[in-house]
Amino acid sequence: MKNFENKLYKRALLLEYLTIAWNIFEGLSSMLVGFLTGSISLFAYGLESSVEIFASSVVVWDLKGADKKRERTALKLIGFAYLVVSFYIFIDASKSFLSGHHPDRTFIGIILMIIAACIMTWLGISKKIVGEKLKSSTVIADSKFTLIDASLATTVLLGLFFNAVFGLWWVDQAIALFLSGVAFREGLKEIF
Repeated sequence: MKNFENKLYKRALLLEYLTIAWNIFEGLSSMLVGFLTGSISLFAYGLESSVEIFASSVVVWDLKGADKKRERTALKLIGFAYLVVSFYIFIDASKSFLSGHHPDRTFIGIILMIIAACIMTWLGISKKIVGEKLKSSTVIADSKFTLIDASLATTVLLGLFFNAVFGLWWVDQAIALFLSGVAFREGLKEIF
């Protein structure tokens, strides 16, 4: 039984390290393409990846110490990080929307979001399974963040698609505002 738990623990750590590595690439790529094309939602998604990196790092920290007090602290830290990103995205998207900023069409961004949605879905489901077997609230909470990230990638994908195909530039800012609300809600859930 101990050997099985040890394998689960190692699997949980591997999934967190993979999440960190992917989110470094995804975050930098999304912010770069978002900046170059003026896509607020793509840039905001890349910024949100930094929260996922932070969340996964906190889970690694928790797994290496694994006590209930540490777990509660980890969940609160993740929640505060989401609130910070939420406020940034809200202010930036509102300013962009009110000024009528039109992002460029980006097929590279569309491809990046398709890949991100697939990878984050796989990581989220894998973490959920391992977290449930380990009975780790932190790993389970992080699996939810990862699945939310996959949903956000899909949402950003829709905004990029509507802009590229139909010229509906405002969908990009509307989706960024939606991302802000999701991040805010998740932050509050983890803090309280």
